Amino acid sequence: QVQLVESGGGTAQSGGSLSLSCVVSGNIFKTNVLGWFRQIPWRQREMVATIQRNVEFTRYADSVRGRFTISNDRATNTVKLQMTSLQPEDSGTYYCNARTYEGVETWGRGIVVTVSP
Repeated sequence: QVQLVESGGGTAQSGGSLSLSCVVSGNIFKTNVLGWFRQIPWRQREMVATIQRNVEFTRYADSVRGRFTISNDRATNTVKLQMTSLQPEDSGTYYCNARTYEGVETWGRGIVVTVSP
């Protein structure tokens, strides 16, 4: 089993930057994809960015491409999301996600990001 501990986030002004970190522990060798998702009130949870752990292939939602960067630090088993040019619509609860080769998913507890106009 994999455990995920998120940190970072908080409040930023429009145009500002924030970063999120997620430390992955446990049986990480079964993990294929790591990622960040977010949930905005009254909307379904959506993918923000993902990275394949071994080959570091990345995917981004259209709404964040060019502004957010996901990375995986193998030395510390930390997946990071660097967010720049933040907009109020980026506000929400961000969740770290790990998916195994078998498709089993683990979620972090969530961390709040608030972007003021």
